[in-house]
Amino acid sequence: MDLVQRSNVNPAGQASQPAGRQDVCPTISSTFAYWITCGLFSLRVLSFESQAAAASEPVDLLQFSLEDLGKIKVTTVSRKSESLSRAAAAVHVITQEDIRRSGVNSIPEALRMAPGLDVARANARQWAISSRGFNDLFANKLLVLMDGRTIYTPLFSGVFWEDTDTFLEDVDRIEVIRGPGATLWGANAVNGVINIITKSAQDTQGLVIDGGGGMEERGFGGLRYGGRLGTNAYYRAYAKYANRDEFTRTDGTGANDNWWTSQEGFRVDWEPRALNRLTLQGDAYSGKWNGMIRRHSLSPPGLFTDPAHAKSEGANVLGRWTHEFSSDAELSVQTYYDRTDREFGMGREIRDTLDLDAQHRFSLGDRHEVVWGAGYRYSVDHLTESADFSAGDPSVGLQLSSGFVQDEIALVHDRLHLILGSKLEHNDFSGFEFQPGARMAWTPNQWNTLWAAVSRAVRTPSRSERGFTFYSDPPHSLPTLPLAALIPASGSPGFDTGTLVAYEAGYKVQPHPRLSLDLAAFYHDYDRLYNVIQLPIELRFNSSAQPYLLLPVTINNALFGESYGVELSVRWQPIDAWRLRANYTFLKVNLHTRGLVPSLTEQSEGDNPQHQISIWSDVDLGRRVEWGMGFRFVDGLPAQNVGSYSELQARLAWKPTSKWELSVVGRDLLHAHHQEFSPFLFISRDVQVDRAVYAKVTLRF
Repeated sequence: MDLVQRSNVNPAGQASQPAGRQDVCPTISSTFAYWITCGLFSLRVLSFESQAAAASEPVDLLQFSLEDLGKIKVTTVSRKSESLSRAAAAVHVITQEDIRRSGVNSIPEALRMAPGLDVARANARQWAISSRGFNDLFANKLLVLMDGRTIYTPLFSGVFWEDTDTFLEDVDRIEVIRGPGATLWGANAVNGVINIITKSAQDTQGLVIDGGGGMEERGFGGLRYGGRLGTNAYYRAYAKYANRDEFTRTDGTGANDNWWTSQEGFRVDWEPRALNRLTLQGDAYSGKWNGMIRRHSLSPPGLFTDPAHAKSEGANVLGRWTHEFSSDAELSVQTYYDRTDREFGMGREIRDTLDLDAQHRFSLGDRHEVVWGAGYRYSVDHLTESADFSAGDPSVGLQLSSGFVQDEIALVHDRLHLILGSKLEHNDFSGFEFQPGARMAWTPNQWNTLWAAVSRAVRTPSRSERGFTFYSDPPHSLPTLPLAALIPASGSPGFDTGTLVAYEAGYKVQPHPRLSLDLAAFYHDYDRLYNVIQLPIELRFNSSAQPYLLLPVTINNALFGESYGVELSVRWQPIDAWRLRANYTFLKVNLHTRGLVPSLTEQSEGDNPQHQISIWSDVDLGRRVEWGMGFRFVDGLPAQNVGSYSELQARLAWKPTSKWELSVVGRDLLHAHHQEFSPFLFISRDVQVDRAVYAKVTLRF
């Protein structure tokens, strides 16, 4: 239930089908693509002005000073447009030019450029991404948005990153907020908010075609065309495809996790009058994947790895109307519908979500700027179970109602601002939740901003935590057992809401026109965290009289703890043609169990790297050649027996003309394979990330 304000500053093989299922009609993606194609053809025929618009060339950020970059507008911090350098939060912006120059082919890989984020690849298809700790394949303390649409599943309260995609040329920026954003964005915006914002249709005119392939990235390509429908009305449509190779297991064999995906989408922007803006956009995707799924067996007892083949598909459509009463007063109303159909190896989820949101911004006197709004979301699922996964109730509809208000008070105009606000939500799991926050920013001059914040955030339970049953791998810390063991894990109907009280402070400074620094420090106090409790061990026998141990576990909220850390981002431009950016993150997590029952998840404090360092260099070697190189170091994960690693990536690009761009990208060049994450649920633990080298060509007309 979220809105994205428009910024006018832009510097830059198949699983077996469940019984009763019949595929008698085309997939969501193919049907959606058909209607997009037909619709765009009709619009083109009926367009008031036919034109072959020239594509806008990418804006080279080396042409902008660091002071100009500090003026990039962000909207996620306060739900209104404000300068990055003056925002009272730990916020980092990944621009379109950052994405292009890095050569990345996915949004998760682009997120490695942000400080304070832990981005780990578990296999060829899946990523674990979180902010300020508690990382997992289904990290549940990070809210992700794309053009105002919330991207997460109430099934696990996490994000399926393999299905989070768009035509990357159309991304305007990715705003990454570390720390709570619950005052404005609500539950699950606990440790951070990621807002992926695409360009307006007006800014994506003409034709863009790209494609390439190589090692790991076996083949990829896409195209986007934008045109004009009439006075102040513009459209664009895109389609893309990617085929990824499998990774390697620690024993040197293939991980059998290759996958492919395709996606199509459109966007229409219309300004019928100067004070009104209308947006209609939608996407559809379809993909198939292979993988190694962990299943349980009684003959012999234990878990075994089984090849799996499944698919996922979905579609969404979003509409937004914005009316400007004046330069400091605006009303926005947004609604979207989202449908997903996803198989995950041991089950299937079909989910339909309808969301409605409205917000109003206005000035009250000359010192108060107020933003308030309300929203409603209804999400219903239909689950298919298996011998390894049961949901209790195969279909549940969830409602979420919310309202928020925030007042930005100018204590001293253009110098000292106090921001007070709160969000009130009602969900079907825990009832009403109150999430207040206070921020203050002091800007003594245009080169310095100091800010501090205290806020409360909650993380509502997911469907899995309330009643699912599945089988888990033993934790790495579990000693060797005398017999084979099975570990059934089950949710708890009494699983409660987790809470956070966060204290943050930061300093943004530009001591020299060619140097800028952004420093943030935080202390997070958590209560009622997810933890796993060991129940009494049972000795059992299978049908062949083979003995085995049953180690049942359940989850509850008996864990509490704290985390603290520092995040530093530096940008330095020694000369006009050379720019360096560097990030450093320090994180420490301490977890404790309430009561006498030991918890198996206290060791999850070792699931987070304490130190992360990244450095990226961009150089223009003349007018037509670009050279970029990046280094990153990520500390080890002792709770997962994953060691620290260092890696290098590089990109060399040549522009023979203003419309052509040829590039070669190397990723993870220092090692043929390395491990980044070792999950304990569902999938194989022993997958390594492979070195990748691929070529890419981009044409703009």
